[in-house]
Amino acid sequence: MKKFLLNNWAYRLLALAFAILLFLYVGSSQPGTTSSVKNNSNSPTLTSNRSTTISAQLSLTVNSNKYFVTGYPEKVQLHLTGPSALVTTTANTQNFKVYADLSKLGVGTHRVRIQQDGLNNDLRYRFEPATIKVDIQPRKTVTYPLQVKYNKENIASGYQPGNASADVKNVKITGASDQINRIKTVVAQLNVPQNAKSSVDSQAIIEALDSKQNTVNVVITPATADVTLPITPGNSKELPIKLEPKGITDDNESFTLTSATKRVRVFGTKAQLKKLDSVKAEVDTSDVRTTKTKEVELDPKLNNVKGFDPDRISVKVNRNN
Repeated sequence: MKKFLLNNWAYRLLALAFAILLFLYVGSSQPGTTSSVKNNSNSPTLTSNRSTTISAQLSLTVNSNKYFVTGYPEKVQLHLTGPSALVTTTANTQNFKVYADLSKLGVGTHRVRIQQDGLNNDLRYRFEPATIKVDIQPRKTVTYPLQVKYNKENIASGYQPGNASADVKNVKITGASDQINRIKTVVAQLNVPQNAKSSVDSQAIIEALDSKQNTVNVVITPATADVTLPITPGNSKELPIKLEPKGITDDNESFTLTSATKRVRVFGTKAQLKKLDSVKAEVDTSDVRTTKTKEVELDPKLNNVKGFDPDRISVKVNRNN
């Protein structure tokens, strides 16, 4: 009987010990379980993907001193997919290069694949279009004289245009040799308003045209010109120029005035033109010490007319000792 009681107490103590150990184990493992849940709840944010489309500038790998390339788009669409943060950073910085490699191609028409350099390896991408068609031709550069072109029908009835002038005399044209060979004229396209009754001063776009007046695909330098078109009443006549010195302060001073322009066209009413037999041009000589060439503007008020063509002349002033 005594032995039996001793065995019961032993079992009881052993069960109590196991219960205490189990309680301690469960309590110590609870924080780790909570941490694991929190980490798992964050993992979808860290690994989420997104897609976006970027309009990327296209560059060409080509010997631009030897070849001129046409037919390719300036930009292509780049479709990106990958980790959200990486896609956003790539779209904002665009620290990559999109290009077509033409370095091993010669003259002719080719279809080439769009490539990239600099995209992160974790990104998936595709281009639209994936390939492009290009035309490679020998590069050629020429110089052409510039002409001014405008619509004469826009000038009001009873008025007439003078000689249009531009601040550019010649332009440099670069392009494919086959395109350069098509060029017949290079013009500054001046926009004249309808029913124009006064001179037009405006910037005009420069174009290269073929024999059918179609625009030729070339690079023109400069691309624009400042153009002046005199527009005056229709009555006119051509008269000689009478040069007169202005600004003499000493009776002993004398000057010789000469100009390559001897006659100009004068515009005005019939009564104004009838009274006039020469055009007076006053030349300021006050700052001339020996010799000087001046640009002199013909003054309509001084001559009581509407205008002149040309309205400026170059005058050489020589001081007589």
